[in-house]
Amino acid sequence: MMDAEIDQTAADGTAAAEPVLLRNDVEGVAGLALNRPAAFNALSRELLTAMQAELDAIKHDPSVRVVVITGNGRAFCAGHDLKEMAGERDRAALTDLFGRCSKLMLSLTQLPQPVVALVDGIATAAGCQLVAACDLALASTDARFATSGVNYGLFCSTPMVPLARNIPRKPAMEMLLTGDFIEAETALQLGLVNQVVPRAELSGALDSLLARLLDKPRDVLALGKRAFYQQLDMALEEAYNFTTEVIVENALGRDFEAGLTAFVEKRKPVWPS
Repeated sequence: MMDAEIDQTAADGTAAAEPVLLRNDVEGVAGLALNRPAAFNALSRELLTAMQAELDAIKHDPSVRVVVITGNGRAFCAGHDLKEMAGERDRAALTDLFGRCSKLMLSLTQLPQPVVALVDGIATAAGCQLVAACDLALASTDARFATSGVNYGLFCSTPMVPLARNIPRKPAMEMLLTGDFIEAETALQLGLVNQVVPRAELSGALDSLLARLLDKPRDVLALGKRAFYQQLDMALEEAYNFTTEVIVENALGRDFEAGLTAFVEKRKPVWPS
């Protein structure tokens, strides 16, 4: 029986003129807010397209240091829009839809800037995938997570990809096979999120994390993020050879030079980037 909390069959009550995605940039932080609250921020084609366009623009924008993804209303994201999918029951349409979503998730990983998911409410199916695809995640104690497609006859095969790269195998399989929700504290224990705080403290926790990220050199974070994901699937010796090259290039760069000078002079670094 469909949980009323994730029922996507109701019409989206967002005003026609209201964008499905809102962007707000403040001091180097690009905030992207999923804005389909009446549909629990389900990933419609329009929303996927809007998110992809913003990520493509952010990728080449040096003024953006960090990206934060949130959901307006009572949910973070309830996954794909099942009502929309019901009208697209042919191979070409479904291949395009899931391909768009997979491209979006890859874009998050390939973005040079760190991406933070700020989760308050449910994150189900592709919404859980979105959390797992982000580099970091903060959650309120009211957040819940599930790969619930199996409850409706659709195994969460694509959400499985980042989920299985975030949490241990057996808990991942349990989530995928049962579709059951896990609470925020369980998500923290498994490694799906980095921190869980009461809803009233979520904004403060985000500010604290952002301060720690913005304090670091932009180019070094981009280099480190890229190297992190590249080495994950390498054999041990290959990973060491690859990261040796990365750290040598890093050590020869301007940022480490600035850091060394600051260390010797016993002061806070001033980053050239």
